[in-house]
Amino acid sequence: MSGPIAVLGANGVFARHLLPRLRAAGHEVVAIVRRPEAAGLAQALGCTVRIADIYNRPALTAALEGCGTGINIATSLPGPSGRGDFAANDRLRSEGTANWTGACRDAGVGRILQQGIAMVAATGRANWGDEETTFAGKPDSRLGHAVAAALAMETDIRDSDIDFAILRGGLFYGPGTGLDTTWLARAKEGTLVVPDDGTDYVSLIHVADMAAATARAVERFPSGQTLIVCDDCPVIWNDLFAHIAALAGQPPPPTGAPLGYPSFRLSNARARAALDWAPFYPSYREGFAR
Repeated sequence: MSGPIAVLGANGVFARHLLPRLRAAGHEVVAIVRRPEAAGLAQALGCTVRIADIYNRPALTAALEGCGTGINIATSLPGPSGRGDFAANDRLRSEGTANWTGACRDAGVGRILQQGIAMVAATGRANWGDEETTFAGKPDSRLGHAVAAALAMETDIRDSDIDFAILRGGLFYGPGTGLDTTWLARAKEGTLVVPDDGTDYVSLIHVADMAAATARAVERFPSGQTLIVCDDCPVIWNDLFAHIAALAGQPPPPTGAPLGYPSFRLSNARARAALDWAPFYPSYREGFAR
C-alpha cells in the first residue's frame, strides 16, 4: 500500500519499540499524538509528527491525510507514567475506534492494522484457546467490561469496509511496560503473591516481539485476518512467579492474590504462519533473563 504509515498512539510504550522497526525497514511514518511535547522519539527517528485526538474525527482525518496504512496502537491503560485508567481505556476501544475507522475512510487510508488483546480468546481453564475462542466470563466485572470493549473495537474494524488485520497481543512485558519490573521489585521485597491457587495460565508476549510482529504485518499484510500474537510457552502463574522470585534470590511466593485475568493458554500458530514470524523470546525464561 503506497503512502506513509500512520501510527496512532505514537507516544506510548509500544510505539517506542514499533517506530524504530518501521523506520529501519525504510517506511515513512506519520506519528499521530495528543502531546507533541512527548514526541521526542518520533522526531529523533525522522517521523512526521501530527497532532490529533481519537475523539476528534476532523483532526484525526487531517492527520491521516496522504497515508496508505493506519496502525492503531492507542491505549489509555494505567502504567508507570501514572496516566490512564481502565475505564478510559474501555471507552477508547468501544467509542474511539468508530472515529478512527471513520477518519481513515474519510482520509482515503487503504488498510488498517489494529492492536487487540489476546485475552478475548481466554478459555478460563487449562485447555488451549485460539482465534475462534471467545471469553465467556462475567460480563459485569472489570475484566468483562474490558473484553466487551475489545470485542466492540474488533467489530468496528471489521465493519469499516477498509482492508484490515487485527493482532491480538498477549500480556505485554519488557522495557517500559512496568510489569516485569514491578513483579521483580515485589519479589525482592517479599510481597509478590501468586494469583489464586497459581494453576491458571497466562500467555505472555515481550513488547519487542509484538513490535516485530506488527512491523512484519505491514510487509506481509494478513488481509481480513485476526491473529493471536503471544510467545510459544503459556505458563501457569506458580511457575512464572517462582521463576521471578528465583531471579530475586527468594523462595517461591505464596498463593492467594486476587485473580486479575482469566486463564488464557493460547497458540500463536496462525500468526507464525501468516506473518512468517517467530518470537525472539519464545518463553518467559528468555524474556526475563537479566
